[in-house]
Amino acid sequence: MRSIKNHLSLILALISILFAMQTYIVTKRSIDAYKQNLSSNYAIVVVSNRTLDINKLKQTDKIIKDIQQINVDKSIKKIDSTLDEKNIEFLKLTLPKFYKVILKKYPLPSEIEKLKKKLFENKSVTKIEDFKSSYEQTYKLLLLFYDVVSVFSFLIVVITVLLILKELRIWQFSHKERMNIMGLFGAPRWLSSAVLFRLAIVDAVLSSLLVYFSFLYIQGADFIKEQFESIGISVTLVSGFEDFGVMLGVALSISLALAVLIVITHKEEV
Repeated sequence: MRSIKNHLSLILALISILFAMQTYIVTKRSIDAYKQNLSSNYAIVVVSNRTLDINKLKQTDKIIKDIQQINVDKSIKKIDSTLDEKNIEFLKLTLPKFYKVILKKYPLPSEIEKLKKKLFENKSVTKIEDFKSSYEQTYKLLLLFYDVVSVFSFLIVVITVLLILKELRIWQFSHKERMNIMGLFGAPRWLSSAVLFRLAIVDAVLSSLLVYFSFLYIQGADFIKEQFESIGISVTLVSGFEDFGVMLGVALSISLALAVLIVITHKEEV
């Protein structure tokens, strides 16, 4: 019963760490996917009093992915469908030129200002509409959510590591007599602590499997799919065996590192 209790305590602690870590990873993936979605829909409109060289304009900043001239024909027809061809052509000549600047990624507010400054260096550019007010609030909320999850995950990891260390020390005290006897008979320290390392390895594997299959189950839930579809993104909660490898590596690293620390600090009684 005591052995089962020791296993459960360590497994639950490792599960807490792995859940916090994977939640952080999923949050980052979700934010990156949402930012990518924003970047594909976000564009800056440049107004010029004459036709611009698009290829030259693309070289203004590395953040620019593409530039397209906006066709104003449909807009003109919507103004007054009774205009004849002659008046429409005259109106086209008097209207400024509009260009849609598509970016490689969703820009930071500072990057928008930097880009605008560079675009205004072209004397033909008269106005730039960046739609910053409508997108900046969403971006700040994303950053706030990411920061909250990061701090929360970090605190969980730190607190749980301390709990695992305490649990392993309790195990050490409960097996102190056996370890001392083996030490008196000349057994190396790692051999007298073999059960501790076995406990750490087995529990690390079990906790990794439980967390991996839990996220795999959550990923297949219709509710989760509907939530991501509602905001127009697709996010992988667990990426095949790659994520499992990371989970197992983290769990083994933490449990074995703490086990080694316990063994090193153990003092045999004569």
